Amino acid sequence: MRVVLSSHAVTDLNKIGLYIAADNPSRAASFVGELREVALRIADVPLGFPLVARYEALGIRRRSWKGYGILYSALPGRVFVHRIIGPGQDYDRVLSTI
Repeated sequence: MRVVLSSHAVTDLNKIGLYIAADNPSRAASFVGELREVALRIADVPLGFPLVARYEALGIRRRSWKGYGILYSALPGRVFVHRIIGPGQDYDRVLSTI
C-alpha cells in the first residue's frame, strides 16, 4: 500500500518546518523528516487509528505524533493524507478544505 500526501499536507509540512526553524533551524529538517516518515508508516496499519469525530462518514482518521495530527483516509490500495496539523489547530477549519 502506498501513501499519498495532498498538496495541503505538503504545504503543512513546509509550514511546520518554517515554524520550528524560527527557534531551532537544525532541528526543523529532522523533525519534518520524522513526521513525514510517521505519515508514510500509516500504510502498515491504515485502519489502526481512530476516526475523527464528526468526520466518520468521510472515513477520516487521525494518527497522532508528538502533538501533531496526521489526518488521512484509508482508501483501496492507498492512504491519502489530507492534512498535517499542529497542536491546538482546529480540525473543522483545516478539514473544510477537503
